[in-house]
Amino acid sequence: MGVPQDDPEAARLFRRAANKGHSGAQLELGQCYDLGRGVPQDDDEAARLYRRAAEQGHPRAQYSLALRYLAGKGVRRNDCEAARLFGLAAKQGQAEAQCNLAVLCEHGRGVLQDDCEAAHRFGLAAKQRQAEAQFNLALLCEHGMGVPQDDGKTARLYRLAAEQGQAK
Repeated sequence: MGVPQDDPEAARLFRRAANKGHSGAQLELGQCYDLGRGVPQDDDEAARLYRRAAEQGHPRAQYSLALRYLAGKGVRRNDCEAARLFGLAAKQGQAEAQCNLAVLCEHGRGVLQDDCEAAHRFGLAAKQRQAEAQFNLALLCEHGMGVPQDDGKTARLYRLAAEQGQAK
C-alpha cells in the first residue's frame, strides 16, 4: 500500500536537501514551485531553483531552465540562453534537450539557422528513441532539408515515431 502522498512534506524535505546544495533536491523543489505542489505556485522561485541545480551541471535542471527562457516564465525570454542550456543538457545525453536544440537550429532561434545541424541533433535524439525527434527528422528526410531525401528512411522514422504515439 505504501505511504500516502504528502506534497507539503515532500517540499519541506526537498527544501532541506536543496539548502545543503543537493542539485537533485533543487530540481525537485523547483518542480514543486513550478506546479504548485506542496507550495504556492511561483515561477520566479522555480526558475531560481532550476538555475541553482543547472549551475551544478544537472541536465534535467538545465533543460527545465531552458524551457523557461524560451517561454519567458520566471526569467526574461532569451532564446540564446535557452539554446546554451539545451546544449549543456544535450551534451549529457538529455534527449529532449537535444530535440529542442534541433528545433532552435531549424528555425534560427537563439542560434544560426542550420538545417544540417538540426538534422544532426534530431538524429542524436532519435537514436535515443525520442519520438518528436524521430518525427521531425522524418520531415527533414522527406523534404531533403539538411539531409539527402530518403523515402525509406522517412517511412522508417515516421513508423518509429507513430509506434510511440507521435502523430503531429
